[in-house]
Amino acid sequence: MMLIEETTIGQAALPVDAFKAHLRLGTGFAEGNVQDAVLEGFLRAAVAAIEARTGKILIERAFSWTLTQWRDGSCQVLPVAPVTAVTGVTLIDGTGAETLWAPGNYRLERDAQRPKLVPVVGALPYIPTGGSVEIAFDAGYAATVEALPSDLVQAVMLLAAHYYEYRDETSLSAGCMPFGVTSLIERYRVMRLFGGLA
Repeated sequence: MMLIEETTIGQAALPVDAFKAHLRLGTGFAEGNVQDAVLEGFLRAAVAAIEARTGKILIERAFSWTLTQWRDGSCQVLPVAPVTAVTGVTLIDGTGAETLWAPGNYRLERDAQRPKLVPVVGALPYIPTGGSVEIAFDAGYAATVEALPSDLVQAVMLLAAHYYEYRDETSLSAGCMPFGVTSLIERYRVMRLFGGLA
């Protein structure tokens, strides 16, 4: 399995000015934007860390996911949420020849935790031996950080500020995330039931 981010988070999606206010950085100076690239980097890192911890995509973008076999022939759970649209399903045989599965043959079953690709009738198509299937989809809560639910906005700001304040620290433990951030994102974390089978 391989998940690829086909589009990236645009600069306009990141609230650099609001982050400056959150950090209480001075304004009105001639070189007031000198740190913008650094602040943008911390915002991107915060978004990525929260997405990794929760399995949820915060900022809307396109993805492709390649599989060599279905987990279940009646449906396929997608690797992240929330998925807003499945934009294509392509079967690839062992020689690399591609066959598009007609959009009328499948639908997206929306779910906050485990969205699914579901066939309209019957089962998912056969994946050729030595071949694969590529599922293209769009996922994300909002187009910008500021349009996210308020608890996620606060989590991004707090974590980016933590990265900014401790940017020279090398002794923090691996995976360190402030308690305030973990408590804000807890309800978004993927629930694992029955050993991940449900």
